[in-house]
Amino acid sequence: MKIRWKDEAKISMRQIAKYINKRFGEKSRREFVQRVRDMEKSLKINPFFPKVDPLFDAFGKEYRSVFINGLSRMVYYVDGDIIRIAAFFDGRRDAEEESRRIMEG
Repeated sequence: MKIRWKDEAKISMRQIAKYINKRFGEKSRREFVQRVRDMEKSLKINPFFPKVDPLFDAFGKEYRSVFINGLSRMVYYVDGDIIRIAAFFDGRRDAEEESRRIMEG
């Protein structure tokens, strides 16, 4: 399986990494980025492991989500042999509002 990031999701992940670097330092940023990479590897092996996320039911695809560091949420769907990362956001935000914003974009 291949992984493809939506531009907005990639930008959001980078912004979170930049914030972590500013707030907690370079080591924490590197650990965060490594967790993202590790999750990508896990999804390639078993992309259907997380359940379909009911928050995204209304959007016509089987969106799934995983938490990276307990706070950051990666939302994706499987499209043939491609895992498409549709969104990446801080899980402390209002999830319903965030889901609408993401799927409208």
